[in-house]
Amino acid sequence: MGSPSLLFLFLAVLAFVTVDCSYEGDVLYAWKIKLEDPNNVLKSWDSSLANPCTWSHVTCNSNNNVTRVDLGNAGLSGPLIPDLGNLTFLQYFEVFENKINGSIPSEIGKLLKLVSLDLKYNHLSGFIPESLGNLTSLRFMRLNHNNLTGTVPKEIFQLIGSGNLWTL
Repeated sequence: MGSPSLLFLFLAVLAFVTVDCSYEGDVLYAWKIKLEDPNNVLKSWDSSLANPCTWSHVTCNSNNNVTRVDLGNAGLSGPLIPDLGNLTFLQYFEVFENKINGSIPSEIGKLLKLVSLDLKYNHLSGFIPESLGNLTSLRFMRLNHNNLTGTVPKEIFQLIGSGNLWTL
């Protein structure tokens, strides 16, 4: 009787690990389907693969958590989606020189491990979310050459004042 219990435990752990890895893949795939990709750079972003660490332009840590998304100058257009804020291990989000449009979701402010947010040279509009001031690990924030309006929130200036944010 011990072996069926052991098998069940093994399958439960395996299911948990698979669900954990695929959650980040689900977030990235949900973003992919909102984007236009004329150069087919997201071709490897296949929702049937449980682990997004095998996808091009995605880097993961040793625990298979997404830590980098490198899509600079990829010819992409479309919005950033709020679910990107659920990539809790993300450290580098490099999506510069594309045609990304719409606003910067306030949920990006949940990416507490983010070191670099590079969205320069896109078509982003609206305000810079105050929530980006929560990103105390952030060292580089590049938002220039977009259609953003308003002023830089004081919360972001506080990151500069504390010595955390080096490039704005």
